[in-house]
Amino acid sequence: MFTTSAPGILRALPAGHRERLMRAACEASFPQGARLFEEGGRADRFWIVRTGTVDLDMHVPGRRAAVIETLRHNELVGWSWLFSPHVWHLGAEATTPVRAYEFDALAVRMMCADDPALGSAVARWVGDVLAHRLCAARTRLLDLYAPYGAGTRV
Repeated sequence: MFTTSAPGILRALPAGHRERLMRAACEASFPQGARLFEEGGRADRFWIVRTGTVDLDMHVPGRRAAVIETLRHNELVGWSWLFSPHVWHLGAEATTPVRAYEFDALAVRMMCADDPALGSAVARWVGDVLAHRLCAARTRLLDLYAPYGAGTRV
């Protein structure tokens, strides 16, 4: 399973912004096997994993969903909530029991609009996560579907 350290909230946001964002959090839990969201669904919330693991997956026609990345402690689950049209680009499933901080996307977007410094910090954080996820998705899909050696450069 492909996984590397993505930018976690503790490293990504200055303390004041992190504290303000965390005041908007509520606790959530998911049993093993629960779907947090489906690709194409409305992205109206996001989570930061406290304990457990969440697989991000991508629908592949005619095949089982491809697992793109496994998320763990302090990692962001979901970035589509920040960008119009606010539709999930991947799916997510709890692969172990998960405890997480849950955030209402609209409330956080409104906080960001009211405080441009917070909005900029959150956008940089989510942008860093997005860049990491794109790289992970490319690597994982090459691992799964490309002919041997297709990802090597000459």
